[in-house]
Amino acid sequence: MTMTASTANAQRFREFKMPDVGEGLTEAEILKWYVQPGDTVTDGQVVCEVETAKAAVELPIPYDGVVHELNFGEGVTVDVGTVIISVDTDPGAGPATAPAAVEAPQEAAKAEEEAEPQGRQAVLVGYGAAPSSTKRRARKPQPGVPAQPEPVSAALQAELNARTAPAPAAPVAPAANGTSAGSAGRPLAKPPVRKLAKDLGIDLATIVPSGPDGIITREDVHAAAAPAQAPAAPAEAPATVAEAVAPAETGVVNAAARERRVPVKGVRKATAQAMVASAFTAPHVTEFITVDVTRTMKLVQELKQDPDMAGLRVNPLLLVAKAFLVALKRHPEVNAAWDEARQEIVYKDYVNLGIAAATPRGLIVPNIKDAGVKTLPQLAAELGDLIATAREGKTSPAAMTGGTVTITNVGVFGVDTGTPILNPGESAILAFGAVKLQPWVHKGKVKARQVTTLALSFDHRLIDGELGSKLLADIAAVLERPKRLITWG
Repeated sequence: MTMTASTANAQRFREFKMPDVGEGLTEAEILKWYVQPGDTVTDGQVVCEVETAKAAVELPIPYDGVVHELNFGEGVTVDVGTVIISVDTDPGAGPATAPAAVEAPQEAAKAEEEAEPQGRQAVLVGYGAAPSSTKRRARKPQPGVPAQPEPVSAALQAELNARTAPAPAAPVAPAANGTSAGSAGRPLAKPPVRKLAKDLGIDLATIVPSGPDGIITREDVHAAAAPAQAPAAPAEAPATVAEAVAPAETGVVNAAARERRVPVKGVRKATAQAMVASAFTAPHVTEFITVDVTRTMKLVQELKQDPDMAGLRVNPLLLVAKAFLVALKRHPEVNAAWDEARQEIVYKDYVNLGIAAATPRGLIVPNIKDAGVKTLPQLAAELGDLIATAREGKTSPAAMTGGTVTITNVGVFGVDTGTPILNPGESAILAFGAVKLQPWVHKGKVKARQVTTLALSFDHRLIDGELGSKLLADIAAVLERPKRLITWG
């Protein structure tokens, strides 16, 4: 059986779709492309970094070949399942056969007319506009850089950026049968070219085609767009200057000129939504206790010199985490979740300990799986890896799911304590405040001691006041006398 050109192209040009890199995520923003059209890629090579509502994730390509097309530029939010890149898996086979290019102009125009009512469709594998559900978000304008329309792909973005001066006019080519329009009188152009013209605000009817059979090409659209875009920046300059001098000349303060608007998206958007849902779903109760942690701080220094802890991250947070785990072992009913749908309390025989971490993209809460059964060196190793990974922005979505309780270390910011909000689905969160040298009654005398304040917020549907108080008191007791890590652990 003879293979058609479209079938051959489909087998040669492999499309990679935006995957669901989390649990039920519906979209992701393309942060950075590591490849460009023409670059050689291999199976498993990371080609881009995307940000979901939970984390930044690097995506590997599952094909060997040469990058053919990047369908979206950096900063674009793309729905899961949408093709973001295509790869030519057989670049040595020569130029690809484009079915649309060999069709008669009238047939091409007819195909476009039939396709457009249902949305523009790809003519050549690897091309095509994104589905209408894909959201394009405006990028933050940079000082001194004229605003440019959002590119359809990274390749187009590179072409636009490369034009530092207006491009020369495209050569005039004779149109098919003396006209550049199809049988219906409309300009001939493939769907990707029509989409490009629409994004750049160019009327196809005003363009003289240079392609075969009177077809308008991408280069024709770029040539038409360049002269129109060049004067845009100077035209805006007078208004900007006027706004800047308005307060001095008129005495009226222009508040809008001194405000910045940043789209809420990615991790920060997900955190905001989760905190609102938690605050207005779970009835929060917060209790506080101030404790002398002088012995714990001394133990931290001793552990730093212990050969068994060599190379590990040893700090007060490590012992607070261990104290929390010991207290949970004494009060296992705390480690539970509320199932609203079934109206049940789910008691858990494992502890996934979350650690709130501040990152450039917002607050995230990765957790240490089965933290309750880990030794102190194991806990230190995982805690160190968790924090380092979070700071690099490489935390995986899996690391942020399934948490049961959380610790937030507000003390690193010099804060005494706070009223933390529960991570959704968890039963309790412990705020660890700053450790400060304070006057304290010790053995009947006032002495300078290392003191901190702990705050425990818990879901009152799961934990009543007595149980919550006992848990917090036990955490404080361990930190006051850390030998209880042995007697109670």
